[in-house]
Amino acid sequence: MSSTFPPSITAVSAPGKVLLAGGYLVLDRKYTGLVFGLSARIHVTVHDIETSSGVELSEIVVQSPQFRDATWNYGYRLVEDQGGVEVTQLQGNSSILLSRNPFVETALAYALTYISTLLSTTIKPSKITILADNDYYSNTSTTTLSSSTATHKFTDFGVRLQDAHKTGLGSSAALVTAFTGAILSHYLPSSIFTLSSPEGRSKLHNLAQAAHCAAQGKVGSGFDVAAAVYGTCVYRRFSPSILSSLGEASSAGFATRVKNIVDDTAEQKWDTEISKGGVTIPKGMALVMCDVDCGSQTVSMVKKVLEWRKNEAEEADKLWDDLQGCNDLLAERLTKGCTIELGEAFVAIRAMIKDMSMASGVPIEPEEQTELLNAVTRGVKGVTGGVVPGAGGYDAIVLLVQDDEQTKTELEAFLKKWSDEKKGNVKLLAAKGELEGARVEDAAAYGDFK
Repeated sequence: MSSTFPPSITAVSAPGKVLLAGGYLVLDRKYTGLVFGLSARIHVTVHDIETSSGVELSEIVVQSPQFRDATWNYGYRLVEDQGGVEVTQLQGNSSILLSRNPFVETALAYALTYISTLLSTTIKPSKITILADNDYYSNTSTTTLSSSTATHKFTDFGVRLQDAHKTGLGSSAALVTAFTGAILSHYLPSSIFTLSSPEGRSKLHNLAQAAHCAAQGKVGSGFDVAAAVYGTCVYRRFSPSILSSLGEASSAGFATRVKNIVDDTAEQKWDTEISKGGVTIPKGMALVMCDVDCGSQTVSMVKKVLEWRKNEAEEADKLWDDLQGCNDLLAERLTKGCTIELGEAFVAIRAMIKDMSMASGVPIEPEEQTELLNAVTRGVKGVTGGVVPGAGGYDAIVLLVQDDEQTKTELEAFLKKWSDEKKGNVKLLAAKGELEGARVEDAAAYGDFK
């Protein structure tokens, strides 16, 4: 006999990011970065799986219907000696060779482990759906996944996830954050966890940082996860040693260590600094992204810059200090919204980034990007300034523009002409900078996608 209770559905989304200023600096706790959330979001829905009376399942199915062969089945079990919840990928009913998704798998294991320390009841089976707004991937398809009852529209990218071209908006951090937030919101009562409280956001931040770092195999600066949780902010990174004490998943005491880190009751406290009021987007203006669809090896670039900084510490530290001053000035002028002064601030930052590029031998702002930025800031009246964000390279550029249709039309026309003449592919993305971070969504808006 089937259960008479309707299935519970939860939906959470988290934004992508753009590190407008503070690339490389944000790796060092002495400095900060200006990180903006984006309107492009990763959406995650969690849906109870109904089972027959007396039947117990320990399986969670995760799907990403915008991609081919993107379904992952996981079994889960409680490990002895406070080892938390172990997650194992299952073959399922498919004959397709299994493909791993380390970000999903790790986030699931960490979230269920934390939940297991709070609930005495069995974790129910569920189906989890991941949906990405179109701007996360360079894509020419116009095919939309069909759902007659959905408000949201999502592109069918038509390729396997590993074959998709990312636009560099922070998809993995937004995924881990939305995924973790959705699972916590779904399984925990609001008296224990809610995204609407500062305590809930802090717990989501800590757990998502831990899972994201574990999934990527290193302790990163965490600005992308911070943006996914809190939205636009001035960010100072946490000490890497906070997470290095976690140990391996399923090891003895792992669940206790996860709980202490998430609840910030461990011996070493979180020292992240996140200032929501430290930077904003001026009224009547917008931050927009232009996808260059080339891609750059961010990890190797960071490694080379850090090697140069170590070898030329005096020169590098002076440049770091000067660049921090320019970044602080940009944040101040963004808050005041003076167009001329903002343009000057962007020029000053770009000049120092070019100095860093020259000194380190790393193309943080490559000549092709310099040419494009110079041309677009001079050639389109409504463009105040722009930079190659984050670690730099060929991924994208970000522009501060007048937020009106005329500027958008002129900018799109300029980029099309530029692409035709240079035989490239530069296009304006729909995503804009926004202030809000992770949030609970109306599950009904996803229609049949859930």
